[in-house]
Amino acid sequence: MTEQRPAAGAASTSAPQSPFLTPYDLHLFGEGTYLHAWRKFGAHVIEHDGERGARFAVWAPNAEAVSVIGDFNDWKPDRHPLGPLGNSGVWEGFFAGLGEGALYKFHIRSRSNAYAVVKADPFGFAFELRPGTSSVIRDLGRYHWEDGDWMNSRAERQALAAPLSIYEVHLGSWMRVPEEGNRWLTYRELAPKLAEYVKDMGFTHLELLPIGEHPFDGSWGYQQVGYFAPTSRFGSLDDFRFFVDEMHRHGIGVLLDWVPAHFPTDEHGLGYFDGTHLYEHADPKQGFHQEWGTLIFNYGRNEVVNYLLSNALYWLEEFHVDGLRVDAVASMLYLDYSREEGQWVPNEHGGRENLGAIEFLKRLNRMVYEHHPGVLTMAEESTSWPMVSRPTYLGGLGFGLKWNMGWMNDVLEYIQHEPIHRKFHHHHLTFGLLYAFHENFILPFSHDEVVHGKRSMRAKIPGDEWQQFANLRVLYGYQFTHPGKKLLFMGDELGQPEEWNHDASVSWHLAEQPLPKGLKRWVRDLNTVLRGTPALYECDFDPSGFQWVDCNDSDQSVLSYLRWDAKREDPVACVLNFTPVPRHNYRVGVPAGGDWDEVLNSDAPIYGGSGQGNTGRLTATPVAAHGHDHSLNLTVPPLGIVVFRKTR
Repeated sequence: MTEQRPAAGAASTSAPQSPFLTPYDLHLFGEGTYLHAWRKFGAHVIEHDGERGARFAVWAPNAEAVSVIGDFNDWKPDRHPLGPLGNSGVWEGFFAGLGEGALYKFHIRSRSNAYAVVKADPFGFAFELRPGTSSVIRDLGRYHWEDGDWMNSRAERQALAAPLSIYEVHLGSWMRVPEEGNRWLTYRELAPKLAEYVKDMGFTHLELLPIGEHPFDGSWGYQQVGYFAPTSRFGSLDDFRFFVDEMHRHGIGVLLDWVPAHFPTDEHGLGYFDGTHLYEHADPKQGFHQEWGTLIFNYGRNEVVNYLLSNALYWLEEFHVDGLRVDAVASMLYLDYSREEGQWVPNEHGGRENLGAIEFLKRLNRMVYEHHPGVLTMAEESTSWPMVSRPTYLGGLGFGLKWNMGWMNDVLEYIQHEPIHRKFHHHHLTFGLLYAFHENFILPFSHDEVVHGKRSMRAKIPGDEWQQFANLRVLYGYQFTHPGKKLLFMGDELGQPEEWNHDASVSWHLAEQPLPKGLKRWVRDLNTVLRGTPALYECDFDPSGFQWVDCNDSDQSVLSYLRWDAKREDPVACVLNFTPVPRHNYRVGVPAGGDWDEVLNSDAPIYGGSGQGNTGRLTATPVAAHGHDHSLNLTVPPLGIVVFRKTR
């Protein structure tokens, strides 16, 4: 049984729904299929019996009494009691006179152990700014969207055969206002600035670190207490809607980091909600994450799964978010994740697979793609779990895309070696192609790689400043010409020397210095060429789209390969040199004679390079090489990449 809903694009012809939870609603909630639960759970401003007020609903099955406390009743638990709805475990009540902006919490007294606690609303749409912990009554409203063109073309723009280049952003530290106490920008202040920047840089999508309400700035949003509340740090619900709307009007998709793996232990949050381990497992071997000090959702409980599934739909439907990047999937899949022997509980078959989490992830992906076929789901999954991005009907988890953590780790390990030693580590560049088409991969250089002592992208690299920037240019060139979609974290396009600091802005002053300015232009041109070259994106997930020319020239640390479009009509040849020694008269086999345009050269002076290259065009001569009848005799610049496209 599933929740009934009108067909996409159609208006409902059924009778108006009761503003209160019905027996049918409660039945669906109990079986985990009440997918739009936010429409009735939480606090809603409604008209009832001729009076305007607020209706509250909360799930607390072990409670003996539940009441609403707030600034409207001096936080007294005896003034606004809720009533139980049968044996559903849900408590509900309506109170006239309560409206927008009121602060509130639920006072819960457990029936089993004399436990009493004050909790924020799990379905709260807004919270007061930290260090305050109260929920705030906010109406969902009726925002007037102006993104029809984007929404109508979204499925095509986000198809697997479309270009996808993601700019990952932490809203609190992309840009700040130092002359005003280093304050954050609001959603409405960020919207035009970020939209203009992302569009100018050529990225197709923006990915936001989690924006659900979180008490601790240093968690970056990954430890949430308000899963249904865009953080009040930057504004209101409609302010965030405006932000998404503005991105869409500029042709930019918005992806949201989503965290169904764990939640913090803050007393006002979900933990030990009604005097029992309601949202989390009771056994700490299952319910407590030792590495992060957080609590783990109990995916075996229908109501918990319902909470998370409805939250996923909430962001897609109420805010027009274009995709969800699911955080820490590996920690969900394995019962022994970050645990020593004896510190985890095997599944019913004696294995280490978390069967409840697996089924939850499959349900999540089926639900998302059924309700919103044009969106994307992406898994941050760091193990070799099979078929993460394959359909559930084939036995996969059902994600659209998966982060390629193996490729990322390999190439970052490689680039940290001195160039003279790289020939001994050549396999780190090439190994990823052995499995590149097992999943639909995103190639990420994310926030996790430039924090907690890992050093900035630039600081990872040996050599002087010029060599560091040259290495970054060839590294990003490899990322953008390698099979897979692309992701780059904010600031990486400038080659910041310092790690990311969530309490400070990106080092924008660097943008006018020659080498950072050149790197920024290089990233913009990579995006431009990517979007205009089908061979670089159409077959990202198909072996027919990639062909090695020579992957074995480890002595010179040179790679060469071809990328093909779906029609195999317009190939692109890529040649990369990971040493500071230019390679002159370097011969590379190509599949056709005639002229080949040099469409990218990372050593061009406009990028901060030394200016070595191939005058913009070469002619392939009938000299056999690398299994081809024709070849190019070219210069491969020091620490550089050159990309050629067959002249039409």
